[in-house]
This record gives sequence, structure tokens and C-alpha cells, in this order.
Amino acid sequence: MAKPRRETLRRKTYRKLFVGAETERKISWVNLSLVVIILAAVAVSIIGTEPLVMRQHRSLIISLEIGFGIVFLVEYIARLWSVADRPGRGSALKKRLLFILSPLAIIDMIVIVTSLLPFFLADVAILRTIRLIRIVALVKFTRFSHAVEEISSAVWGRRYELFVTGAMAWVVLILGAVALHWAEGHVQPDKFGSIPRALWWAIITLTTVGYGDVAPVTALGKVLASIVALSGVALVAMPAGIMAAAFSDSMQKKREQQLEKKLEREVEERLEEGMERLSEEEEHRRDET
Repeated sequence: MAKPRRETLRRKTYRKLFVGAETERKISWVNLSLVVIILAAVAVSIIGTEPLVMRQHRSLIISLEIGFGIVFLVEYIARLWSVADRPGRGSALKKRLLFILSPLAIIDMIVIVTSLLPFFLADVAILRTIRLIRIVALVKFTRFSHAVEEISSAVWGRRYELFVTGAMAWVVLILGAVALHWAEGHVQPDKFGSIPRALWWAIITLTTVGYGDVAPVTALGKVLASIVALSGVALVAMPAGIMAAAFSDSMQKKREQQLEKKLEREVEERLEEGMERLSEEEEHRRDET
């Protein structure tokens, strides 16, 4: 009987780093550790924007940031090295080039560079900007979440319906701005004197935010504003309903696929058990004869 082929270090690294490489598609302990490190790095970046904390603990924060940068650099190198074992056609070089040019790998590189720059720079203003950029580390979570994949799939599946609702919202937005410019422009020229100025009011009204800094004062303007506000409630609800239905369908499909896989495994196991029994019975008959 042939011995099972031993798993190489590179293959094991790929299996641990890339979500989905595991047969059960569960997050590995390596990626779980990276999630904790990402959260810590983002927390340090946020705390680092507070001038009082930076004055008292500047060296500690910069040391932590550089440490996180080194961890992310090691992760990037490990991913670049192990991605050569990704299933599919193509040479190791091609797979690595595709990885380097992928959006998540570019984000990884931005995070690494911004994390290590404090080691080379001392300018406070530049470091403050770097900390803001480093918040993009949160995007790295999309690598570890299958829910993000489901949401992306749901959005893409309903792209036509979302495009139609977006176009409708744009039409109502323009019409609302034009209507209030016509009704209120002569009364409040500083707020509704032009369509671009009226667009600010239309946006905050249509999205049901309503800051209150701009409001109609004439009777006609109030009537038109009421119509725009009610339209906003309907238009905001439409894409939310579409997304909820799409996500529900996507999750239902995933549950059905999991059930099918489970049934397939059970059928395979029972077939194997049946074959083993038949084989044992056949051997028993031969022994008797």
C-alpha cells in the first residue's frame, strides 16, 4: 500500500494563510492571530492621533507601529512564497505576479509601508497622515470573512435592480434641487440661489439625515420639500429591501449547498461500509468453501 505523500512546508503555509484552502473552509489559528494583530494595529493608529497620548508615549507607539509593520511584512512574504501552491494552471512566477497585483496584496503593501515609515521619518505632520492611511488595514478583514464574499456576490447578483434605484434617486435629487431653487432661490439666495447650492439641501433631505442648517421658509417650498422627503424614505427603503432579499437568497443557497455536501458524504460513507461488508462476506464464503 502506497504511503500518503508528505505535505511540504510551503503547502502547509498556503493552507494556513489562505482562507478557503482548508477543506472545512474554517479560519486557521494563523489567520485568527492576524485578525487580533490587525485590530491592535488599528487601535494603536487611532490612539496615536491623540496629541496628549503621543506626547507622553511617543516612543512606545512608534515601536508598536514598527513591530506591527514587521509582522505584516513577514505575513506578506509568506503569502508571496506560498501562493505558488495555489491550485490551478500557471507557473509559480505567474501566480506570484497575480498575487502582487491583486487589490488585497496592494493594500497589504500600503499597510506595511505606512507601518515602517516612522522608523525613517520624524516629521509629526507626515506621521499623522500616515496613521490615517494605516486605517486601511481594516480592509484586510475581507480576506478572512466569508460573509464579505456572500455580500459581494449578493450585490453583484442584484446590480441591475440597484442601478435602477440609484438612477431613480439621482433623478429625484436633481428634481428636488431644481424645485427648491425655483421656489426658494429669491428668498434665500445664499442657500438656494443656484442648483448646486440647493443640491446640498436635496442630498441631506433625500437621505433622511436633515441637519437643519438649510430649510425652506415659503409655503410652496415646504410643500415641495415634503414631497422630496417622502420620496427619500421610499428610495432609501428600496435598496435596503433589495439587499436584504439578495443576502437571504445567497445564505439559503449556501445552506442548500452545505446540505448537499453533507448528504453526499453520508452516501459515500454508506457505500464504503456496504462495499466493506460485501468484501467481508465474500471472504467468509471463500473460507467456508
